[in-house]
Parts: sequence; C-alpha cells; structure tokens
Amino acid sequence: MTAARTAPRATYRLQFHAGFTLDDAVGLVPYLARLGISHLYASPLLPAAPGSTHGYDVTATDAINPALGGEPALRRLVAALRAEGLGLLLDIVPNHMGVDGPHNPWWQDVLARGRDSRFSGFFDIDWESADPALAGRMLAPFLGRPYGEALAEGELTLVAEGPTGLSVAYFDNRFPIREEDARGILEARDGLADHDPRSLDGAARLHALLERQHYRLAWWRTATDEINWRRFFDVTGLAGLRAEDPAVFDATHELILRLYAEGLIDGVRIDHVDGLADPAGYCRRLRRRMRQESTRRPAGAPQGEPYIVVEKILAGGEELPKRWGTDGTTGYDFMDQVGGVLHDAAGEAPLSALWREVSGSERDFAAEEIVARQQILRDNLAAELDACARALHHLARGHLRSRDFSFNAIRRVTAQLLVHFPVYRIYVRAGQPSAQDEAVLRQAAEGARARLHPSDHAVLAHLLFWLAEERVRDHAPGAARQALLRARQRFQQLSSPTAAKSVEDTAFYRYGRLLSRNEVGSHPGHFALSPGGFHAAAAARGRDFPDALLATATHDHKRGEDLRMRLALLSEMPDEWAGFLRGILGRAAGLVRALPDGPAPEPGEAAMAVQMIVAAWPLDLDPADGAGLAAWAERLEGWQRKAMREAKRRSGWAMPDEAYEQAAHAFLHGLLDRAAGPDLPRDLHGFARRIAAPAALKSLSQAVLRLTVPGAPDLYQGTEFWDFSLVDPDNRRPVDYAARQAALAQERPLEALLEDWQDGAVKQRLIHRLLRGRQASPALFRDGSYEPLAPQGGVGEGVLGFLRRQGEEALLVAVPRLSLPLVPLGAGSLRPRAEGWGDTTLPLPAELAGRRWRCLLGGVAPVASAAGLPLAGHGLPLLVLHSSAG
Repeated sequence: MTAARTAPRATYRLQFHAGFTLDDAVGLVPYLARLGISHLYASPLLPAAPGSTHGYDVTATDAINPALGGEPALRRLVAALRAEGLGLLLDIVPNHMGVDGPHNPWWQDVLARGRDSRFSGFFDIDWESADPALAGRMLAPFLGRPYGEALAEGELTLVAEGPTGLSVAYFDNRFPIREEDARGILEARDGLADHDPRSLDGAARLHALLERQHYRLAWWRTATDEINWRRFFDVTGLAGLRAEDPAVFDATHELILRLYAEGLIDGVRIDHVDGLADPAGYCRRLRRRMRQESTRRPAGAPQGEPYIVVEKILAGGEELPKRWGTDGTTGYDFMDQVGGVLHDAAGEAPLSALWREVSGSERDFAAEEIVARQQILRDNLAAELDACARALHHLARGHLRSRDFSFNAIRRVTAQLLVHFPVYRIYVRAGQPSAQDEAVLRQAAEGARARLHPSDHAVLAHLLFWLAEERVRDHAPGAARQALLRARQRFQQLSSPTAAKSVEDTAFYRYGRLLSRNEVGSHPGHFALSPGGFHAAAAARGRDFPDALLATATHDHKRGEDLRMRLALLSEMPDEWAGFLRGILGRAAGLVRALPDGPAPEPGEAAMAVQMIVAAWPLDLDPADGAGLAAWAERLEGWQRKAMREAKRRSGWAMPDEAYEQAAHAFLHGLLDRAAGPDLPRDLHGFARRIAAPAALKSLSQAVLRLTVPGAPDLYQGTEFWDFSLVDPDNRRPVDYAARQAALAQERPLEALLEDWQDGAVKQRLIHRLLRGRQASPALFRDGSYEPLAPQGGVGEGVLGFLRRQGEEALLVAVPRLSLPLVPLGAGSLRPRAEGWGDTTLPLPAELAGRRWRCLLGGVAPVASAAGLPLAGHGLPLLVLHSSAG
C-alpha cells in the first residue's frame, strides 16, 4: 500500500470512549479504506475524567487514556491503518483540563501547595484577588450546597489520601490538605477523629483547618461572581491552561510531539483555538515543533508538512488569518455556507412573519442576541467581566488622563463592547491590529456608543486605545508592558466565551424562524447564501486553504445534517408549512398548560417542537407503532430539555423549573400520543413523509458539494447513512457499522438506490463513488481551479454548477439547490421527474465543447452541444462528470 499523505484527502471522525475503544476501531479500518477515506480523525485520546464520553475533560497529558486501551491499543490501530494506507489525525485540547474530581495530578498539587506548586503557573489563576478572603488563595466552587450546610451535614470529612497524604473528601471529590497541616494531623494519635464533623468541636476544628488552606471551598453558584481562575466558558469543571507559557506548552505537548515523531499520528485538530491567549503564536510554535520532529518520522509514515487545523467559528465576512500558519478550519464555515446556499431566499420574508405570529415576539435574531449577551455577562460570566474590568482599571490608574475613570464606569463600557462584539474575538498583542480587527472594534464601538451615556464616551475611547491602538513595543519590558498585555488578554479571552454562551448556547434556542440555520458556525439572522456568495467562498478556500476540512456534521452539531435539510426544504414551501404549523398548534392548544408565570410551553417553544418532530421523524417509524413512538419521544424529550435550559427563559441548568419542564414534556408527548388522539401523530407523520424525498435530494446535493469543492471532506461517524440525530449526546449514539459494511459490500448501482433510498444506502453509494474519484484524481480535487458556471433556462436559478480543472483533467458538477422542481412533495423516488430539468443547460467554456465526459455517479453522461450541457435526460438528479483528455 502507498503511504498516506500527511494532509488528508478525506477524513472519518470517530468518537472514542470506554464503550468504543481504539481496539474497537481496528475492525472498521478495512471498511473505511474501501469507502475511500484517507485518514481516521480521532476525538481526544489522552486520559479524561472517568466515564467521559467525549474526552475534552483531559486530566493528564503524559499517556493515552487507559480506558481506550492505552498506547498499546493505539499502536495496534495505527498498524491496521498503515496496512491499508491510511493516516491518523488527533484532536488535541491545549486550552483547558478537567479538574472536577481527584483525577488531575497537576490540579491536586496546586490545591495542596498553592502558589508554591510547580504547576501553579500552568493554570490561569489570579492569586492577587481583590477579595481579601481569596488573597493568595483560589476559589474551589465545587460544593453542591452552601459551604456551611455541607459542613453541618457532615459531607466534608478528612481521609488519608492525596498528594500530601491527607485530603478533605466531598463525595467523589478530594481537596488536598497542605503539607504542614497534614503532617501534624496524621502524626497526632486522634488527628482524624478530632476533625470529625459529626461533633460540634470536630466541625469547628475542620472549619479552622479549611480556612488555612490554599483554596476556599464554596458552593458552585459562587463561581459566577467570585471565581478567580479562568474556566472553559462557564464550566467550572474545566480549568484554563496557560499554553502561551513555554513550560506549559512543553509539558502539555511532549506526548503529542512524540506520537508525531514516531509516525503514530499525522496531524492535529486544535480544540477551541480562540480560548488561547495567543492563537497565532501557539499555532506557529506548534508547527515549528512538529517540523522539528518530522526528521525523526519513520520511513513508512506519511511525510511532508505537518497538518494542523483549528476549531474556529468564523462570523460572516471574517477570515481565518493566514499568518497563523494553519491548514484551515475544521469546517464549521463550510457547514454554514453549504447550508445557506441550499435555502431558498424567497422563504425568508414569509417565514419571518410566521415566526413573529406563532411566537408572539417581534425580536429578530440580532435583538435576541443582544438580550442574551446582556444576560450571560450578568448571570454567568460576572466574575470574568470583573477581572477584565480590573485589568483595564489598573491601566487607567497608570495614566493622568484616565486615573479618574472608576472601576464601575470601565466595567459598564467593557460590558457594552462585549454585548455588541460581532465575532468571537480579535487577535491584537504587541503589534498593530489587522484591518479585520480594526473593523471589528469599530463595529463594536458604534453599537456600544449608541447604548452608553455620553459621560462614558471618553472611557470608551481609552478602552479602544488600550485594546488595539497603543503600541506595546513602545513600553520597555516591565510592569507597564505586562499590564497592557494582560488587559488585552483578559478582554480577548472573555469575548470568546461571551459569544459562545450567548449565541450558540442561548439565542439559538430562543429564535426559531427556521432551525436549520441555528447551527454551530451559522448565524440564524443570515437566512440564505446566494450562489455567488457560495462560489466566492469556495474559490477563496481553494486559493488560501486547500486542505481545510469540510464538515456537515460534528460531535457538537445541534441537528443532524439530513435533519437540517428537511428543515431547509421548508424555505421552498413557506406558505404550505405556515398553514400546517398553524393547524397543528391550533389543534394542540389543549395540550398547553396555564402556569402562574405563563403558558407551558411558551408559543415559540411549541412551534420549535413541531419543527423538530417533522424534521427528525425516522423514516421507518409508523405512527401506529406505539412503542416506537414512545421511544422516539424520549429522545425528543432529551433535546427539548436541553433546549429549554439553554434558552434560560423559563428554566435553566442552574435552577430548572420542574413544573414548566414537565408541562412542556407533556405537550411533546401529547403530540405523539396515539392513545390520546391518533390524528395528531398521523398528520405529523404524513407531513414528514411528504417532505422526506425532496429533502433527501437536498441532502445528496449537500454531500456532493462537500466532496467536490476545494477542501478535504470530513465524515462524522455513521453519517454516510441518513443522519437525523438531535443535539448531543444524541448525536453520539452507537453506530450500526454492520449495516453500513453490508450495504457497501452489495455494490448496488446508484440508479437503483434512487428508488429504494430510505435505508441510506444511496447516500453511502454517492459518497463512496466520489471518494473513489478523489482517490483517482487527487491533484484535480485538491489543486484544481474553481470556476463558477451559470445554468441557463428551465430551473437554472435552482441549480448550482461549477467546473474544476487541473492540467488535462476536468470535473463538472451540477446539483439542485432547490429540490421541489425535480422531486415533488410526496414522491416515493429520488429520480427527477421528466419535466423537472426542462431546458436547463450548463454553458461550458469553448475549449471544453468537444470533451468526452464520464459520470462519476453512474449512468450515461449527457452530451454537450454548442449551447452547453443539457441537464435533462440524464436519469440522475445530480451531475458529477469527469474528463481526462482534451
């Protein structure tokens, strides 16, 4: 077998955990190779919290997780991959570590030794807290109830465990006692008994002991207002790492670099790059170090430049900085673009009006986002906002012109900047801001200025100067320079979680015009993308990041890739959808409960539930199957519970409103309860069946685009069949690989599968054929030009076409953006109806007029004429043609 390239041709993402180990993946390697994959793309493999199903709560960096089989299992998997000519990409987590529990030895050492721990600088801890109770100490907000109650109830006890030999046990967690205290208690004859909280004297001694520790145990709710160390977003169980420190980088990357040097991995995906203090510096350092290790890679391992991609959310118009030296993003930007271009822009106005009608809200998404950002800064990230404002206040005190700016004024202005920030963050450190960063700050400042009292405008001007305009290099190394860098870092590492928590984890669950646009990397206010916009993005990617990943499903997606396409189809039929939704909500009005604080569920949440039912209805679920309906309703209930709590309106993770949630669940189950009334589930199923085939065609268009435009396609586990998964953890359910292996082995032609498409084999066959095409012509797919084509006549506006050329080879692609002209509602087949294409033609460059084409999807390729390539009469609803000679 020929060794794989370091950069992938196509990846397949697997989620590893104790229930699916590295050895479990070994048996899948031949299937992945036959499918046409070049690289397996692994979720994090380092030790994680016990029971973790995702691996992002890393607890150590010096080993492969024993729960996954350890390094021996990794070597077995890599041997199997190499035998098939495949490579391995690894997801790494440099921004944070899991600290909820006793499993992280670095964190335990910091708790035990405080600032004297050799690891105290590894975590982003403010040891100089303004709170006297935390001076030289760190907050440990891990108690499930207020500290005094936990102590009085005997939930805190001493045990002879931990790095100093003595710890406070709180259920499964452990908080080490500092060495000098531990030694005295362990040497005393009744040391442990003297601190038994079951007696008043024992509880008093235990409290006095805890007051002397390097941490202050506290109720988890105190974290919002008082935490003095950086977390991942607002997750107290994930502590931020200072990866910008060379010592921290070396310690956290030693194993990863060794795995690369030994040829066990071929590249990395960097999780949440915006959480790092200096993403550009980090990425460049990682590439430099991986290049150094390249010389040690064995001959049988892929050679070439290290492959590095970043998880990065790009806002509309935002570009990934090329100066970072990465190969691109993990594909959220493509997921947004392909989703947008497959929506019908004509549906925006009627669906917006429908949402205002059924939800009773006049807010558009931009207004919802503003409200959500204000709430998140108030209720979730108040301590982080305080820390940022203190850093800026410190700067203000150092200048005569700003010394009178109060902390509260600076906090007010900082909050308004964050409320109006249009991207995750900017990247200004010591140098001048980029044009992109200047534009971002200008937009945020305009929004903030409009909301601030004129008396705060001077504060705003100074903040903008400190955040971007002041030259750090004008300061000699010392306190002033460090203070400016620290203030910028605080702001940039706060704007990212503010955006993520406000937009993806709050406003996405409040605004439901069309939930297919409420996806990671997308912006619900941007309803559709024009063909021209899609072409421009594809051409730019081919020019700047030809090896960037192209994703349509991930471990973090809100809705499965094919579920989103069912919803996208509603943009082509807004009036019919509006009539159906009004009818269902009217007939289900009796299922809505009246609670003292309003209806349950709220009208908007009821409308979103109906969207999810028709979009996620399993293709093989009959409404007469009571047991099947009940099981599926349980899955939907999991989505609904998360949606209500993330929305943070009537319920939430911190304080769930059980009465509201139970009423909303009853509404959901009532829609699907045959015993209560068979008409509702029957009609919901009927609508889902009517949209299923044209939506499936839209899904196939999405798959073709992912596999043919510039970039490396990424398949998320199991999505080579239909993907109607819900938000995590539903999208991480076990995959039936036996069915997928059997379907691929049958080698049924795509044309036949268009008739029998419900089991998903048609999607797998399409993916397989195009992956084989990529394998046969790698230079064409990676380096080929990208030339938009403008379909003419017939349904031309509903078709997306382009040409790619490299040397003697050419690839021609035409897919329907709009499905209904080809496959009508209620169709049983995915074959285009005879009159569907009409006289639609694809004009070609004159030099290609005499070309002979081969259809990569099967069937007979149409013959081009002087007028162009006719799309009718082909027999397939999608066109992917290849030519290798002039």
